[in-house]
Amino acid sequence: MSDFFADDAEPANPPPQRPGNGSRRPRPLVLTLIVMAVLLIAFSLFANIWTEKLWFSSIEYSDVFNKLVWTKIGMFVVFGLLMGLVVGGNLWFAYRLRPMFRPNSPEQANLDRYREVITPIRKVLLFGASAVFAIFAGASATGQWRTFLLWQNGESFGQKDAYFKKDVGFYVFTLPWLHWLVDFMMTALVIGLIAGIFVHYIYGGIRLQSRTDKVSGAAQAQISAMLGLLVLLKGADYYLDRFDLTSASGPLITGMTYAREHAQLPSKNILMAIALVCAILFFANVFRRTWTLPGVGLALFALSAVVLGLIWPALVQRLQVKPDEPDKEATYIANNIQATRAAYGLDDTKVTDYSATTALNTAEVLKSPSIPGIRILDPAIVRDAFEQLQQQKAYYTVQPILDVDNYTVDGVKRDMVVGAREININGLPPAQQKWANVHTVYTHGYGMIAAYGNQRNGAGVEVPLKDSGGQPVFAERSLPPTGVLSSTDDGYRGQIYFGENSPNYSIVGKAPGGKDVELDLPQGGESGGISRASTYDGKDGVEVGGIFNKLLYAVKLGDPNMVLSSRVNSNSKILYDRSPIKRVQKVAPWLTIDKDPLPAVVDGKIVWILDGYTLTDRYPLSEKRSLQDMTSDAISPRPTYATLPTDNINYMRNAVKATVDAYDGTVTLYEWDEEDPILKAWESAFPGVVKSKDSIPEDLLDHFRYPEDMFKVQRNILAEYHVSDPKAFYEANDKWEVPADPDRTTTKQPPYRLSVEPAPGESPVYSLTSVYVPANKDNLTSFMSVGADASDPETYGKFQILRLPDSTQFQGPGNVANQFSVDPKVAEVLRNFKTGTDAGVRYGNLLTLPVGGGLLYVQPLYTVREGSSGKYPVLLRVLATYGKDVGIGTTLSEALENIGQAAATPADGTDTPEVPEPPDGGTGGTGGGGELPTRALQLLAAADRKFTAADAALRRGDLTGYATNVAAGRDLVEQALAVGKKQTKPTQSPTSTAKP
Repeated sequence: MSDFFADDAEPANPPPQRPGNGSRRPRPLVLTLIVMAVLLIAFSLFANIWTEKLWFSSIEYSDVFNKLVWTKIGMFVVFGLLMGLVVGGNLWFAYRLRPMFRPNSPEQANLDRYREVITPIRKVLLFGASAVFAIFAGASATGQWRTFLLWQNGESFGQKDAYFKKDVGFYVFTLPWLHWLVDFMMTALVIGLIAGIFVHYIYGGIRLQSRTDKVSGAAQAQISAMLGLLVLLKGADYYLDRFDLTSASGPLITGMTYAREHAQLPSKNILMAIALVCAILFFANVFRRTWTLPGVGLALFALSAVVLGLIWPALVQRLQVKPDEPDKEATYIANNIQATRAAYGLDDTKVTDYSATTALNTAEVLKSPSIPGIRILDPAIVRDAFEQLQQQKAYYTVQPILDVDNYTVDGVKRDMVVGAREININGLPPAQQKWANVHTVYTHGYGMIAAYGNQRNGAGVEVPLKDSGGQPVFAERSLPPTGVLSSTDDGYRGQIYFGENSPNYSIVGKAPGGKDVELDLPQGGESGGISRASTYDGKDGVEVGGIFNKLLYAVKLGDPNMVLSSRVNSNSKILYDRSPIKRVQKVAPWLTIDKDPLPAVVDGKIVWILDGYTLTDRYPLSEKRSLQDMTSDAISPRPTYATLPTDNINYMRNAVKATVDAYDGTVTLYEWDEEDPILKAWESAFPGVVKSKDSIPEDLLDHFRYPEDMFKVQRNILAEYHVSDPKAFYEANDKWEVPADPDRTTTKQPPYRLSVEPAPGESPVYSLTSVYVPANKDNLTSFMSVGADASDPETYGKFQILRLPDSTQFQGPGNVANQFSVDPKVAEVLRNFKTGTDAGVRYGNLLTLPVGGGLLYVQPLYTVREGSSGKYPVLLRVLATYGKDVGIGTTLSEALENIGQAAATPADGTDTPEVPEPPDGGTGGTGGGGELPTRALQLLAAADRKFTAADAALRRGDLTGYATNVAAGRDLVEQALAVGKKQTKPTQSPTSTAKP
């Protein structure tokens, strides 16, 4: 390399000098501004990195931060140096191998100008170019820390694939890392080759305008060696691609198929051999220095890649597979079914035939142990009731969608709708949203709100809606909190500093000898009308009393008040990154976190409970699906998962249960799936971060639930993979789908948490439930539930799929919703209620559950006063149906007793109902005028039902149903008018005498 750095290596003219005072120097002001800008950027980067370190230290997870930082630094350095060496080495070799004599030509004369500029600064260009590519490569490599750590700490799955007989761990842990290494080296060689070709061209090693000897021998040798390495790496890439066939997506299944095994796999083997031959030819060309053989080999390689990689598999698929696809693919489908069920934790899931009855025995149904626990409070609707009835101040709030949990009351587990009363800065009047208020006074929420899900009071007695005013029956209410959750001797600590709605950051801690300034309880609390203040004394929080930390956070947050305000004193701490999901995600960045954290009162404090998943898209032969699509529904339309490397997955485990203390922010991770090899790999990479499953406190275990996102993924998979026979799977004649939500027909119905009896008469099990309809149909085909109470190991995670008989038509959620909306009894209640009011109607969640050997649908009916600032939903009635009849009542029991008492009304509300003729042949009533005849009144009543059905269809966005019902209603009105006109014509008296 000495020749490259020698000053006389390439003669060059000295740069021209300006006359007079010599070269012009940069102005001091410009240099000062540049230095200041560089220092500011550097300090900003330092502030962000150092404050992250302080944050991790404050919650005692410094080891996680250190592991991440040193892993990324190591990968940056190693792969940055590797890229720099490849690029720099090619530049150095190309310059060193430049021809000493160049023939005169116009091309070389033009290049002389560039050589004169480049040669004096070739050292700077060499190191500069190498450093730039090294920095980009190193930065790119840091993003592969997950792949590297999984490879470094990979575990065996104890299962082998059906084709290559390799352990699943090879596909999940090793194969992605090998792929990345090969891709990185190929990228580095391509960049190095281009850099070398550029130098050869500038210095005459490549002469494009020359008739002969366009490439010098030395340039040929270097280019041949680089191309040989590239082709050799491509051969290695083909070798690895063979294993990718086990997770390749396709129109039929994911994984190996007939065409992939009999065409693509042999193609890759052949291409791998051709690549090896081409590489040998290129290496031989280093000495032979003729492009004939390497060129022919490369052309053959390219042609083979097209023919073998594209045309041959397409022909096999079209000519061999398509004519006999069910039989050709049967084995591959069977392997896909087996692997998919294993990868998604569905090995032992079975479908049970359920001979459901549609005949209602009211007495038997009311005796069912499921009835008292049926939740009629909709957590997606009653949020405003919680807001208006339990939020004494506008600066408190609960989440838009409340949670469902269960607590033991008098020895009985009761389902409850719960919400944490969090601080809401946006609820403050604009004049009060000053920096001191926002960041030092309104720092936390306070307490829990809970309502019985089944509208029964603490004694378990059903409360009629007329007695409760349609309001929830609260189990925990008011400030300070009172109720069953705070009924223990010490109650629970109510302050919520860490929650889903917490401020961006808060400054806590009072000055020595100072007063408490953080609002704890508002006026009207136990302090006799004076707001109670407090000071945070939890262990989390970064100390910002010193000027250095103040400056760091002023830069990080872009807020000079961190330095200027006297509220930031020597005892101050800063609390930030306070969302439970974000805190767990930062502590365990290798987990994907469920989007539904649950607030619960456990052991005298409020904690947030979260579920963490391990995912991969590399499980061999398992079906690959979009996580976002599988977890989307009416409540969570498009969920996002921040740390997921890819949205397409084919393996999922609920590996970790996590908690976040709502007061001091403590994050605790508990091992949940003890058999998950991916979790074991991460535990090896981050030792001590996850606690053992045995260390879970019993009180906490009572509130662990089956996770929603996991259930959504599994129900999506089971819609097809409940079928185990390959032929039936291929024909898709038993394919199911999750029904659309009745109120939002473009999105799927969400799962519901209910207490369900496993078999008639058995004790209900707290479960997560859903239903299926046949593909492209609306009738019900099966009911699905999974035990959701983690404290009950006998039922937790056990699936129950009840398949309904094909011989009987069972209404799906959409059918039932339509039936409720057109039922005469329901319409009459709504008509009477709406008269003279400005209230709107909202239908709650439509619940389905097996009861008494059949299927019971229950739906709460709410009313909301429109245009009112203090509006909140009021539970007006409870709707129920069992079979074909509808019941309505002020309690669920009343609704069940009411089933079957209504006159039959067409379920779909589209056919014109038959209106019976009156006994007098259509001339009922007085007939002569004044009052309308009975026949006309009946027709008008039927028309009114049609118009009510039209209104319901319009609310659902069903324009066809709306138009059909309106037309039918108008026809009935015209019939009524015709009857009225006929009856009001003068009639001849029976006693009159006709004239001759």
